[in-house]
Amino acid sequence: MSRSHLQGVILAAGHGSRMGPFGSQYPKPIAPVCNRPLLSYQIDQMKAAGIEEIIILIGHLGHRIQSVLGDGSAYGTSIQYVEQEERLGLAHAVGQLEPFIKGSFLLMLGDIFFDVDGMESMVDAFNDGEPAAVLAVKEESDVEAIKRNFAVLLNDDGTVKRVIEKPRQVPNRLKGCGIYLFDERIFEAVRRTPRTAMRNEYELTDSIQILIDYDYPVKAVEAVQWDINVTFIGDLIRCCLHEMAKSDQISVVGENVTLHDGVEVVDSVIGDGVTISGAVRLERCVILDGVTLERPPEVICDAVITSDGILPANEESA
Repeated sequence: MSRSHLQGVILAAGHGSRMGPFGSQYPKPIAPVCNRPLLSYQIDQMKAAGIEEIIILIGHLGHRIQSVLGDGSAYGTSIQYVEQEERLGLAHAVGQLEPFIKGSFLLMLGDIFFDVDGMESMVDAFNDGEPAAVLAVKEESDVEAIKRNFAVLLNDDGTVKRVIEKPRQVPNRLKGCGIYLFDERIFEAVRRTPRTAMRNEYELTDSIQILIDYDYPVKAVEAVQWDINVTFIGDLIRCCLHEMAKSDQISVVGENVTLHDGVEVVDSVIGDGVTISGAVRLERCVILDGVTLERPPEVICDAVITSDGILPANEESA
């Protein structure tokens, strides 16, 4: 199969264990960003890159993801779901998909919200010289964000020399962002990837380093303008604020919403079918579909509101 005919892969089997009650009911990959599931943005980005065949690896509450995204026809794509039975790291997850991959593929991590402005550049780099992989990278000003992801070191010719998973000491400001283009050589590298001593998992960065050590070219392209790992409640709010700022909106209100005359909505998102029966000022809030607030407090700030209650943003996500 031609490298230009790419499949899309999204890893969406993780748990939202640090999002409190929200994570136990809603898979992070379909967390609503301005009333759209997070994965719908990734699907749109893949579609813009010419990808119409997408595989989604599901696990925790995977049936909810299937119910929301369906067969992909609503997005002009075809979606196939694969169940992940064990969670042993990203490399292990990629290895499980080998029987379903027909050639080269674009991989995205399903719990990260990406603002991408360079997917075409990644595809162009992938088709130029036929590297084994192309990594999406970003010049990152936040050192802690690099420590939570991985660092990328380049050779003089711009190819990747080394990738470092969750570095304790940050060697530069070039952060790997969780978007990858691979050809079939990644599966050879995955089979050679050992479990890590620290996390007892198979790290995808180790597989990428194996490609490099075997002299398979790996490239890096600055394709990401903004990204955030959706880990805490506050991260979902930040995603919504980012999307609203892009379109100069101070609020997003869904369909079939009933609001008391005294409701003020500032930098907030209200889902479909929401009813608020009392006066309240909402600041930097996300209200999920179908919520009813009969006697709200005067002000609610920095919270995700579900049918089960008000979930304040975790300070760690600020």
